Amino acid sequence: MRKFNIRKVLDGLTAGSSSASQQQQQQHPPGNREPEIQETLQSEHFQLCKTVRHGFPYQPSALAFDPVQKILAVGTQTGALRLFGRPGVECYCQHDSGAAVIQLQFLINEGALVSALADDTLHLWNLRQKRPAILHSLKFCRERITFCHLPFQSKWLYVGTERGNIHIVNVESFTLSGYVIMWNKAIELSSKSHPGPVVHISDNPMDEGKLLIGFESGTVVLWDLKSKKADYRYTYDEAIHSVAWHHEGKQFICSHSDGTLTIWNVRSPAKPVQTITPHGKQLKDGKKPEPCKPILKVEFKTTRSGEPFIILSGGLSYDTVGRRPCLTVMHGKSTAVLEMDYSIVDFLTLCETPYPNDFQEPYAVVVLLEKDLVLIDLAQNGYPIFENPYPLSIHESPVTCCEYFADCPVDLIPALYSVGVRQKRQGYSKKEWPINGGNWGLGAQSYSEIIITGHADGSIKFWDASAITLQVLYKLKTSKVFEKSRNKDDKPNTDIVDEDPYAIQIISWCPESRMLCIAGVSAHVIIYRFSKQEVITEVIPMLEVRLLYEINDVESPECEQAPPLPTPVGSANPQPIPPQSHPSTSSSSSDGLRDNVPCLKVKNSPLKQSPGYQTELVIQLVWVGGEPPQQITSLAINSSYGLVVFGNCNGIAMVDYLQKAVLLNLGTIELYGSNDPYRREPRSPRKSRQPSGAGLCDISEGTVVPEDRCKSPTSAKMSRKLSLPTDLKPDLDIKDNSFSRSRSSSVTSIDKESREAISALHFCETFTRKADSSPSPCLWVGTTLGTVLVIALNLPPGGEQRLLQPVIVSPSGTILRLKGAILRMAFLDSTGCLVPPAYESWKEHNVPEEKDEKEKLKKRRPVSVSPSSSQEISENQYAVICSEKQAKVISLPSQNCAFKQNITETSFVLRGDIVSLSNGICLACFCANGHIMTFSLPSLRPLLDVYYLPLTNMRIARTFCFTNNGQALYLVSPTEIQRLTYSQETCENLQEMLGELFTPVETPEAPNRGFFKGLFGGGAQSLDREELFGESSSGKASRSLAQHIPGPGGIEGVKGAASGVVGELARARLALDERGQKLGDLEERTAAMLSSADSFSKHAHEMMLKYKDKKWYQF
Repeated sequence: MRKFNIRKVLDGLTAGSSSASQQQQQQHPPGNREPEIQETLQSEHFQLCKTVRHGFPYQPSALAFDPVQKILAVGTQTGALRLFGRPGVECYCQHDSGAAVIQLQFLINEGALVSALADDTLHLWNLRQKRPAILHSLKFCRERITFCHLPFQSKWLYVGTERGNIHIVNVESFTLSGYVIMWNKAIELSSKSHPGPVVHISDNPMDEGKLLIGFESGTVVLWDLKSKKADYRYTYDEAIHSVAWHHEGKQFICSHSDGTLTIWNVRSPAKPVQTITPHGKQLKDGKKPEPCKPILKVEFKTTRSGEPFIILSGGLSYDTVGRRPCLTVMHGKSTAVLEMDYSIVDFLTLCETPYPNDFQEPYAVVVLLEKDLVLIDLAQNGYPIFENPYPLSIHESPVTCCEYFADCPVDLIPALYSVGVRQKRQGYSKKEWPINGGNWGLGAQSYSEIIITGHADGSIKFWDASAITLQVLYKLKTSKVFEKSRNKDDKPNTDIVDEDPYAIQIISWCPESRMLCIAGVSAHVIIYRFSKQEVITEVIPMLEVRLLYEINDVESPECEQAPPLPTPVGSANPQPIPPQSHPSTSSSSSDGLRDNVPCLKVKNSPLKQSPGYQTELVIQLVWVGGEPPQQITSLAINSSYGLVVFGNCNGIAMVDYLQKAVLLNLGTIELYGSNDPYRREPRSPRKSRQPSGAGLCDISEGTVVPEDRCKSPTSAKMSRKLSLPTDLKPDLDIKDNSFSRSRSSSVTSIDKESREAISALHFCETFTRKADSSPSPCLWVGTTLGTVLVIALNLPPGGEQRLLQPVIVSPSGTILRLKGAILRMAFLDSTGCLVPPAYESWKEHNVPEEKDEKEKLKKRRPVSVSPSSSQEISENQYAVICSEKQAKVISLPSQNCAFKQNITETSFVLRGDIVSLSNGICLACFCANGHIMTFSLPSLRPLLDVYYLPLTNMRIARTFCFTNNGQALYLVSPTEIQRLTYSQETCENLQEMLGELFTPVETPEAPNRGFFKGLFGGGAQSLDREELFGESSSGKASRSLAQHIPGPGGIEGVKGAASGVVGELARARLALDERGQKLGDLEERTAAMLSSADSFSKHAHEMMLKYKDKKWYQF
């Protein structure tokens, strides 16, 4: 992972648009004719659009549920709207204003949703299309919205305001009715004070003509809509937070700010029938219980067969300090207090019926927490929670890095799933997840995709991301190999970072071999091998590396002759190499400085490793002369060579993980040998501690500032050659070894900012030198100063020899230069096809029946290289190198620059990836100025340049990545992943791939009132709201009160549609079909429904008239 400097980021932000318009210079040196390569990718293959957003809605603020469609909606403080149906059916929408969502109301079973925002706007969303759109908006100009209520099967929305008034909105036309309930009419005339904002509105379940209004101060009013006056007023001396009806309409319950619940009989306004303090300590002598914290919400739900449920949030006593937030379920005489991990934002009880005047039959409670969504099963003893099928746990520990792999081997997802399924928790409800509305889209993508996220607690999660869904496959805890500190005094070594010492910084993964390598914030590297067998590792293999940045002769930097190397570097010498400046290798040097100790302590007890990823080797950088090791900036693993390499601002180290030996341990300057172009001089001594790695979560990263690059020659000239011995035999017993090289530690005083860090590493099989006639294994190294160096690898033959003979590593002398830090390298063959790095296919390493170790070695296949990279001797290759500023294509072995493209002058590239798309290869870049660009290969023609999003925080820079088939992603918030595509084909197929939120469902039948209830008026009273609120009787509302804004869902031109609640939505649906929207497998049914939209709404109108005019004997 590269480090960033915030000053540099700001420079990039202020910069203007990218300068991709500058034409690339195609260089054809005389006498070197490049073969013509036919490029298939053109600009019409590219288009940028967002696809899906996964994860928990960041900063949630509102919740709603459609009990017929079985769809859940969550609104957030940033104006986002997330809709959830059955697992795999999710949708993200955004209000343009970005204002917080304060309330959501479904038009139940209509495929529509009303949202109320903190900027006093109401919006009507049409959910009958795959990408919901706003049909209408209404902006209140003079009053602030505090509460909304939309009765079931009504088109009139009650809107309560901060002033205490209630306005009524027609949701079909989104216009205000002239009917207004003024606060001064609602409260008693004798009252001298304002009752406060409206905190509750609901109609009596048995009489739609009676409206219950709750004011914050504690006053509740039952308002008769027809007579336009208050029937009853109920006063209590504590503020009200919420109100709920009993379904028979004779009682209601209020929750108050002192932790009490009051139950009122509708006809007895003098005092409550009952006052309960659920969490109050009952005092003797009949005194009032002690006050508790406010009960923020209460719900009152009845069952046919037993006692009603009273469910509430909050209300704990004040002496429960440190107690977690609770949801309380009171059922009969039992009270269950359910502790939550985070504070409760809202909750809803899911009931069998949408009718408020029927027995509610609650079966579950959905609880929206600050950082989680919990569903509680009310039907099972102990109230177990349902297993959440949505991918809402991305942020379980903050994400510190991520990688995206499209077109993985087909057996990979089943393999990860099979080991991950054993990690599942037990004790969940046995029932199916009840939020199961909508339908899946048609999965047009046939390839598998995997996302890997690294987290602050050292965990790594593998996700199946195929076909725009997301599902967790497997979780790996990398911290298991380290000793946990028992107390604060026992933490002497982890102070390279203040917290999160195991945080993941870089992930290097080979999908074919399943080898995984991670670099952590405490300068540690762990290599993992995938196995389906459980093993117990007696001793965890570990290596310690002393990677030191130093200049030999600081007094005479002009001196051309460097002293000889104290020890050969490439050896796998089992003895610790004696450091020159510190004779003792103990934990502190002669002058009392900490030395030769790693930041973390590896466990020395046997480690049980479950099936999945198992530790192969732990490598740690150690302290040098009181200086902590520098964080790792780049990492690469190659399963075919059995090598891992990593670098930081001090230098580079290569490890043979099969022989468990350090092959290379060099300062960056030493890589150049005598070819160092910089005159590096030491700065004044200054010891600086590493910046805290805790910044990974809200990242504060630093690299060399571009302006300083020219000022940062960071070393004295060296004319040094590496001699790598071949006669040393490796010894596999590496416990407590320190493979280290140390000379003068005076260099630790040099400012780390100015050092040349290793920023990119790439193993490949290519031409290392100009004179080479055939490709050979090598490592390409890129630095933050724009240099590319090549290291040749001489590998022993496969099989048993691979473990007995050392790997020979030698710098080749090849040096290439670009502007800006090197980000990415890749190789093309002579036909322009990508040459993938060599890999060894995965096979089970822990085969139980093979007891003899040598048998296993014989089965090791020799180095395998993909067919496309087995070059004819005469054929050339191309190296593609992308830096922060430019891209170059270098012809090999001649090392001539074939093509060059200056990507940006004023900004810098944050992420560059060489990816395959529609049978072609391209370079995809994301710039700090917000541009996403793609370039053809090998000619580097600009194909796409779109301004997508500015770099608003370092989280985006840290997590943005491109992958094959036109896919990309980044962390859009601390809890959510945003996926996007830059492929024209995917954009076109997206409509079919998206899930369907709305599905035609019959509304359940209304409860039967029964003969006697109809005879004696005990049943539900209906109300002709049209007659009351319509323009003919109530007149027009004041124009200055609210402003109507037509939505972008644009249906104004469609005429002659039916009236009724569904009319508006049917018109929208019709208009969408005329725009050619396809509806997946529901095409025929929805088309039939649309064609009869007219008769459907007439039928709805007739039903309304039927209920209105029926006499008692007709029931």
